[in-house]
Amino acid sequence: MSSAPDMVRPEIGKTFVADGIKTNYHDTGEGRPVLLVHGSGPGVTAWANWRLNMPEIAKEFRVIAPDMIGFGYSDSVGRITDKAIWTNQLVRLLDDLEIDQVSMVGNSFGGGVTLAFMIAHPDRVDRAVLMGAAGLEFPLTPALDFVWGYEPSREMMHESLKMLAWDQSRLTDDLIDSRYHASIRPGAHEPYHATFGGSDRQANIAMLSSREEDIAALPHEVLVLHGKADQVIPQEVSLRLGNLITHSDVRFFGECGHWVQIERMASFNRAVIEFFSHGLKF
Repeated sequence: MSSAPDMVRPEIGKTFVADGIKTNYHDTGEGRPVLLVHGSGPGVTAWANWRLNMPEIAKEFRVIAPDMIGFGYSDSVGRITDKAIWTNQLVRLLDDLEIDQVSMVGNSFGGGVTLAFMIAHPDRVDRAVLMGAAGLEFPLTPALDFVWGYEPSREMMHESLKMLAWDQSRLTDDLIDSRYHASIRPGAHEPYHATFGGSDRQANIAMLSSREEDIAALPHEVLVLHGKADQVIPQEVSLRLGNLITHSDVRFFGECGHWVQIERMASFNRAVIEFFSHGLKF
């Protein structure tokens, strides 16, 4: 069951409830559906992650962007140790919207969820974009360790965002304050810390990873994007994904950190729209 969006706060969209768990999601545009799955930074919402991309992509496609369980304005369920809770959330949302098949964009954490969804429900995916994606095991980077270990303070939010951006001038006071205040909303930090902030953060990478043989068996066309200056997810992960997935291209973006969709916004939007319109032959 879905409800209408909040017209005052743009980060709040429509509401879907399944099994008593509320999902906040955005649904805009018309045409073939595209599902955007955000990353796992502190204070993140679908709106914060995709606000510069949804208007452009929605000119060509129907764009659906949920807050994943435990993030943003969706409900939390305590510590999450199995990514199936997020893939099931997406299935239930698509079923409610009566959508049989989507193209997907997965950013970082969302890339790991996207890969898991494609493996579990291959017929429900047309094509996919993976951007600075998790989904394979790799040694925990200092930047990811810091971001997942976030404890609410404006200074620590600033330091966390510095790990994500190549161009530090993008870290305006408004951006820092917005993400910080989002991270200290009642009930926001506890589920984030419960899932990602524990002492064994390497286990989070394993939880978001899929088996290489399952990834290699994917029949879909996949576009893999990665910032050259990404401190959070190593470039090697995208190269490994590109080598595993038969029908894939890998692109690296200069002067760009973990925020390809923000720091290289125009190139990202153009690449996504062309790929979903024409596939790897564009």
